[in-house]
Amino acid sequence: MSTSRYQAGLEKLTEIDGEAGHQVIENLKDVCPDLAKYTIEFPFGDIYSREGLDLKSREIATVAALTSMGHCAPQLKVHVHAALNVGCTPEEVKETVLQMAVYAGFPAALNGMFIVKEVLVERGLL
Repeated sequence: MSTSRYQAGLEKLTEIDGEAGHQVIENLKDVCPDLAKYTIEFPFGDIYSREGLDLKSREIATVAALTSMGHCAPQLKVHVHAALNVGCTPEEVKETVLQMAVYAGFPAALNGMFIVKEVLVERGLL
């Protein structure tokens, strides 16, 4: 394990997801610590740390992808929070999910929008 890769990933996870990201990692440690480590190293240490897209753009893409998959409600919720944490407006998040109605279908967009609503209510933004 590259300590710098792990450390860079942990720092990026904290920047993007804060406590919610750390909670995901903690919940994995007793059942599969390797998956916790890989989650820190690859997505956050390797991908989110790259140049080329800012964090806001990466989170918009992530919200779109998770919405379109249609079966990732817990992950979508974490990433809607993350999108707001890195500077996306509630309107940008809603428009991203709405756009998925065209490409992923209405059921996926509806489910995604209900997650967005839940997050906005939790944050006192709706």
